[in-house]
Order: sequence, then structure tokens, then C-alpha cells
Amino acid sequence: MSCYDCNRADLFRKAIAQAGKGLPEIEPGMPIPAGTGLTRRDFVSRTAGLALAVYGGSALSSSAFDFGIAQAASDAASQQKVLVTVFFNGGIDGLNVLFPAGDPRYYALRPNLALGATAGRAYTEDDRLRWHPAANGLATLHDEGKVSVMPAVGYDNSNQSHFTSRHYYEVGGTDATLRTGWLGRYLDHIGTNDNPLQGLTLDVTMHPSIATAKVPVATLAAADQYLFSPPVTPAHPLEASILQEAANIGAAHAKSSDPGLAIAGAAAYDAHHLYYGLGTVRNGFNSPVQYPSSADAFPHRLAGLAAMIAAGLPVSVVGLTVGHFDTHAGQAAGLQRDLQLASDSLLAFQRDLEARGIADRVVTHVWSEFGRRGQENASGGTDHGSAGIGFLMGSKVKGQQLGAHPGVSAGLDGSGNLKPTMDFRAIYAALLEQWFNADANAILPGAAPFARPTLFK
Repeated sequence: MSCYDCNRADLFRKAIAQAGKGLPEIEPGMPIPAGTGLTRRDFVSRTAGLALAVYGGSALSSSAFDFGIAQAASDAASQQKVLVTVFFNGGIDGLNVLFPAGDPRYYALRPNLALGATAGRAYTEDDRLRWHPAANGLATLHDEGKVSVMPAVGYDNSNQSHFTSRHYYEVGGTDATLRTGWLGRYLDHIGTNDNPLQGLTLDVTMHPSIATAKVPVATLAAADQYLFSPPVTPAHPLEASILQEAANIGAAHAKSSDPGLAIAGAAAYDAHHLYYGLGTVRNGFNSPVQYPSSADAFPHRLAGLAAMIAAGLPVSVVGLTVGHFDTHAGQAAGLQRDLQLASDSLLAFQRDLEARGIADRVVTHVWSEFGRRGQENASGGTDHGSAGIGFLMGSKVKGQQLGAHPGVSAGLDGSGNLKPTMDFRAIYAALLEQWFNADANAILPGAAPFARPTLFK
């Protein structure tokens, strides 16, 4: 059962992302899609059938986007580092994802929700803790050194409103007036004006962490809705011949002394190159591993993302959302279901990247807006807390715990919430600096005082 605050936060974000209008500064508290006042439009490429919702690109034509995407793909996408940010929606209960098995205080606080002392797998970095049985996928990757766990990530004086705490995580600071996402500001520093795939949300509305002020970003429901030909069945019998001849003409003029002709020629050639480079992605895709079968779109979106990266699409940051973790009532069944789906899907995604030989280029950051109260409530659930659990996943991550688990005997604050031992801004700054070689202090206001943990091998 989600609380009103959580439902309201989701609805506001969806409504604003669809309307593309500005917001009051703090209430509801999310970045403006595409930055300050830029409009959203449904973008359908007339030359390629590319169906995207593009934010912040109102000054550019469809053909400019075609060229920008193709050019970025042909330039360096095969070496592009990718950061995937996955939001566990609602504030997941970290105290049961990684639980203090055998601790009498834990069982006193949670007589009904506490997990058995031998449930799940042992957590290899702290013999006090065990994994929730539904988190077996994450536990497997952790044992392989491919998941770093943040058992108590958060910030001092945690705000327990979904609206405000989620806003802080989205914008990368405890500042209610920030209007762009932390990854959106990174794209504003390094991005281009003609490649909306550089900041991609795999969802029906934009991930606010990717909201920019200067460069275009995009949303896409799933990879197999990226169509580099009009969705007509059967395809036009001359389609392939027309595309080939356009590429031939383009190649002949790509190095013309006439700047306009050179641009047109290069666009025609690169469009042809990207069309065929997409392979199975544009008409569906095949995965080398089995993903969970679910009515939820999350595993399908992850599978499509792996195919897009492997196809050389020029993505840099990608946002996804999974689950309904605001478990005020009936938590046991809801957490088991959604954690199982998320954990199994993330394991499949990592295995997919490995099978495709691209795992070294991708890191996945998993976060939630807060944790849950130490003590269960009378409805078989837990209320809003403070520090939560987060993960970094990938072949390049160090695979070591970031911050200690404070425990439930001495590690709860005066309100009965887990105290944070790692600040989320330190993680963000380290990701920007160590993964993207970016200046985190120019992107994250107030991040300079936070010591950066070592995230990668």
C-alpha cells in the first residue's frame, strides 16, 4: 500500500513530464523537464521513423537529430561509457533487504516482518547480515565482486517526504530550488545539441535525474519501439534499394567543398549506416540470456538497453524505475515480489552485458529515496525512515561495501530510523569523477566537502 505522498509524487512527475511546463520551486519539487521552461514535443523523425519524446530540442529539426544520432554512433559510441540509474520507487526497506540476522533487537522491533536467522544467503562482508531470499541475484553478483553495497546511504537530517527526499536525490543536493537533474547538469557540460539519446529514459515519462537546461534528452518506452524505418507491414519492396542509393549519393558528397552538401551527404551515409547497424534492435531484439517473464516492463527495458548499447547507439546516461516499495501495509508479500523482479532482472542485465562483451563500459547505480522505520507498524508494514540501501553494479566496480551498516542496537536515531553512514552526494561525485572524468564540483553544488570513496577497481 503506497501512501498518499508517494502516489502524489508519481502523479505530479507524470503530469509535468507530459505537459512540459514549469513548476513551483519546492512543492512539488522536481526538476523541470528539459530545464527552465523548454517545451516537450512528440518527435517523430520523418526520414527514419524514430519515435521519441524529445525534451529541450525545440530549435532543431528532425533531420538534425537524425544526423546527430548517426554521427555520434559512428564516432565513438562503441567506446562510450554508460551510467544506468535505477530508481527503486517508494523507499525500499533496506533493513530487510540486508537484515541483521540473529540480532535480538531486530526481532523485537519486527516480530512479524523479521526474517529467520538462516533465511537467504550470508553477506560475505559483514557476518551480522544476510540477504533477503528475493535478493539472490544481487547476492550472486556481490559474491563475484560485481556489486558494491551501500547498506546505509542517505544524508543528515533526512526529509521523510517522498516529494522532497526524492527531489534531493534527483537533483544531487539538499537544495529545494535546484531545477535540473544531477545527470542533466553533467550532460549540459559535455553533451551535444543534436543527440537526444545521450540522456535516455526508458519509460513513458522522463527520469527527472536526467532533466537538462541546455541539451536535448529523450524518453523511449522500450528499445524495440526505436524504429529506423516506418512501421509498415509489409515493408516497401524498394526500401532497401532506396536506402542504399541514398547512402551511395551521400558517400559521394560527404567530403564536398560545399558545406551544406557535405553535411547532407554525411547525414545520408550515416543514417544508412545506423539503420543497418541497429540490426535486430529496430525490429525487435534477441537477448543472449533469459530475463524474468513479467507483465512489468522493467526486465524488457533492460534487455532492450543491452541491445541498444551493443548496437552502438550513442547513449551516455539512462534512467529506469522499478517496483512499488512504499510498503506501509502487507510488506512481506510486496517486498518479496518486487525485490525478486528487480534483483533477477539486474542479474540478467549484467549477464547480458557480459555475454555481449560490453560489460566493462556499463555501471548501474541503484537508489531509493529513503529507507524504512526500524519498527514495524500495526498494518504489517513499515513507515518512512532515513538511511536506505543502494547498489553499484558492474564488471568494473570494486565490489566492496561503501559505508558501514550501523546495526539496529546503536545505529537507530531518536525516531527509530537507521542512521546514514554514506552520503549520496559522495557517491554521485565519485561516479562523475571516476567513471566520466568530470568535474563533480562544477555539477553538484556543495559537494566539495564530501570525501570520495573509491568505486572502481
